[in-house]
Amino acid sequence: DPALAQQEEDLYTRGLVDLIRQHRPDILLAGATSLGRSFIPRVAAILETGLTAGCTALEIAPESKLLLQTRPTYGGNLIATIICPEKRPQMVTVRPHAFKRGELDELRQGEVIRVDFDKESVTSRTKILHLLEDLTERVKLEEADIIICGGRGLGKAENFQMIAELAEVLHAALGSSRPPVDDGWIPYSHQVGQTGKTVSPKLYIACGVSGAPQHLAGMQTSEIVIAINEDPQAPIFEVATYGIVGDLFKIVPMLTAKLKQIRS
Repeated sequence: DPALAQQEEDLYTRGLVDLIRQHRPDILLAGATSLGRSFIPRVAAILETGLTAGCTALEIAPESKLLLQTRPTYGGNLIATIICPEKRPQMVTVRPHAFKRGELDELRQGEVIRVDFDKESVTSRTKILHLLEDLTERVKLEEADIIICGGRGLGKAENFQMIAELAEVLHAALGSSRPPVDDGWIPYSHQVGQTGKTVSPKLYIACGVSGAPQHLAGMQTSEIVIAINEDPQAPIFEVATYGIVGDLFKIVPMLTAKLKQIRS
């Protein structure tokens, strides 16, 4: 429906609440995208049911058949499994790319039901005046096959230019752990981790990233992880496919120069 094109939360909220009351599902899953995080909590509040936001794992309990909703908590230092035994539906939002893409099963078919939306029955309290594009994000993190991520080990904001050059050679997206974002070195749109974006690229190169649990929660489903860090005890090496212990200020320029040479 054209009325839903601008993703106004009030319209989405009322439409989904009406559908839930009509069909009474036992479980409702939604993406923990910017839109999902905005209006799904409103739906749960109106229905007076629970909501577990930002889940990274889901299971069905064998005996009770309740949905087991797993997500990081306490800044990523604990993993909590939450249930909703009383209220329905059991509602969760799932972090994008928290699960690897499944194989297509032609034998499983779902029914698509088209529903007419009555915009006149809802009065939106918001109005979109203008949309701004983030020009610093050349390749979207969520869609990138290759991500070059910088951490506090870069030392200062100007050094992000060094890994940005590597990203340009590889046609990769530029990411960041949380500390550089908190320090104002790079915009929040580049943050990977529990409080940023969850990514699942084919190749993830972490430069000067220590590997705190909050960060690992956002990139742990990457196919190949290459870590560059001068600290051999850095937690990032525990999840890395390949690790390079050394000075990233020597390694990254060498890698960039070699790749430029190969491509030319």
